[in-house]
Amino acid sequence: MKAVILAAGYATRLYPLTLDRPKALLPVGGRPMVEHLVLRLSDVDELDAIYLVTNSKFADAFRAWADGWNGAEVQIVDDGTADEQTKLGAIGDLALTIRQAGIDDDLLVLAGDNLFSESLAPFGRFAREKGAPVLGVYDVGDLEAIRRYNAIELDGDDRLTFFEEKPEQPRSTLTGIALYFYPRESLGLVRDYLEAGNNPDQPGRLVQWLYPRTSVYAWRVPGQWYDIGSAETLAEADRAFAPGG
Repeated sequence: MKAVILAAGYATRLYPLTLDRPKALLPVGGRPMVEHLVLRLSDVDELDAIYLVTNSKFADAFRAWADGWNGAEVQIVDDGTADEQTKLGAIGDLALTIRQAGIDDDLLVLAGDNLFSESLAPFGRFAREKGAPVLGVYDVGDLEAIRRYNAIELDGDDRLTFFEEKPEQPRSTLTGIALYFYPRESLGLVRDYLEAGNNPDQPGRLVQWLYPRTSVYAWRVPGQWYDIGSAETLAEADRAFAPGG
């Protein structure tokens, strides 16, 4: 099993913090944010490679971090873009990494700005058991809050039956987050999605396109999930991940 961390955004909403530093390298609880994510990934059984895809502006910063990091090896992929106008989008970056790294294996995909309070080992086991695409889901508990994300619905077997980005009239407080499993045999669908001219950004759109075509299962994220999109959520995560926090 392989993993791809998506970290090619420019995080303009966090300026000036991210003018010269990628969001995933901002400190949270006394260490770069990405280290918390890699530690969670390191719990997953049979995971034998981790790739982080970024842009040309921040590639050197990530390489310097990876060279000094004492944990699991992280291979840095430079997508060759330098600004918002030329970016490939999250799904474009995923396709690029699959192609450049020659990935032909089951694949975990995560956003570099998502943090989890609990281990991801159960996610890996669940995904292996299903042998089908899996979406991490989280209950935000508030219909107003979910308007910022997406709303999903599931059947009795936890299969996805509805997915809507930024819903105007949400019917559920359950949202799909940037945590995915794609079995080896489904990786070609990433290329098919892009070749059909679909939106290359927002990784949830791939799931939205995928679930009417094949079964997509949901795994409920335990504990706390943090989507670091603002200075406020960054500060909240910093407190939560601080030693003794």
